[in-house]
Amino acid sequence: MTHFKDLGLDAALLKALEQQGYQTPTPIQSASIPELLKGSDLLGIAQTGTGKTAAFALPILDRLSKLKGRPDRGTCRALILSPTRELAAQIGESFRTYGKFLRLTQATVFGGVSINNQIRTVGNGVDILIATPGRLVDLIDRRVLSLSKIEVFVLDEVDQMLDLGFIHAIRKITGLLPAKRQNLFFSATMPKEIAGLAAALLRDPVRVEITPVATTAERVTQSIIHVETRNKLNLLLDLLKNNAMPRTLVFTRTKHGADKVVKGLVKERVEAAAIHGNKSQSQRERALAGFKSSKLRVLVATDIAARGIDVDGVSHVVNYDLPFVPDSYVHRIGRTARAGASGEAVAFCDPEERPLLRDIERTIRQKVPVTQHALSIATPEGNERSGAPQGHHRPQQNQPSWRKKPGQRPQGNGKWRPKQRQGGGGGGQSR
Repeated sequence: MTHFKDLGLDAALLKALEQQGYQTPTPIQSASIPELLKGSDLLGIAQTGTGKTAAFALPILDRLSKLKGRPDRGTCRALILSPTRELAAQIGESFRTYGKFLRLTQATVFGGVSINNQIRTVGNGVDILIATPGRLVDLIDRRVLSLSKIEVFVLDEVDQMLDLGFIHAIRKITGLLPAKRQNLFFSATMPKEIAGLAAALLRDPVRVEITPVATTAERVTQSIIHVETRNKLNLLLDLLKNNAMPRTLVFTRTKHGADKVVKGLVKERVEAAAIHGNKSQSQRERALAGFKSSKLRVLVATDIAARGIDVDGVSHVVNYDLPFVPDSYVHRIGRTARAGASGEAVAFCDPEERPLLRDIERTIRQKVPVTQHALSIATPEGNERSGAPQGHHRPQQNQPSWRKKPGQRPQGNGKWRPKQRQGGGGGGQSR
């Protein structure tokens, strides 16, 4: 199929797509939409940036447009569960864009803002509800919302939802759904825990797998620079000064680290802001809006935003700190090279992070090319590996030990400590 009109969608949806300039569906859209219009359950495995939001939003809108009457008070007909506020807002915006010519009601609910307006909106009943798990459980516990009328249930970015500790909330929510419903399950990766959850929820699903698990975007040019931690900020400033990097997304490992990077950038008159879990919803929205409008050249984020930021024209992604979870690297660099564009991903690696780099390279099944810079340091393999100038070797006795035990990750002192899953249970702390 080469055109949206070939997929059998409602004319009102085709009109909205035409206004947006969308003519040709992406592979996941052309594979998913016909099956979903038939009412099939679906297991979708796809990277971010492949167009999967439209792949489920369009058939849901088509299905709901054919229903008569309004939803009952305190109910919804379609429920889309998202791991983060940013992604939930992004999904809500997509539904509004595609459904602009349909008379359907929708709401997006998440934590970090007052629940009162959400109670009033959901209490009236909506056709489409996009929610983060924590806030959804809050609304259910307050007896504001019933899930008994759900016709379509979507779990989006399931692997990140489990990483954030929402498994208990997901189980509570799915236990309240009606037996007869259509289920859509999307994840970028499919480890055993997620495969088990999919098997419990889906009924004879159609499987759509667009890219191999844990691969990186084809149009992303990747590179690694080996650098001491103390020189990372100077390296970032130098790259921003001497390269065309008009819209750069920087990922740090911690909230404090993100704020520290922003402080250093602003001091050097680089327009930058941070987005992470300690920021209020209004601060996060302002930062994201400034980044989208190019008022901010740099947005510094923790992994909370690795899949929730959908901004056109991100020219560069910088992994200021390498992530503990290799799959997070894939999601981070997936913020560039979207919608057919190209992009660059640069990673900084200090000696204590080299085991993390090896884990990433095993996961993506390729070596990340090393780039030479004046601040580069030598790697254990020698100057040929790092591209560092002669004289940049550190004495071997000063090198930290990179040995690790299974299931451990580095601390700041070069030792290793057991991994801990992010987040707690599935409670109401929405991210």
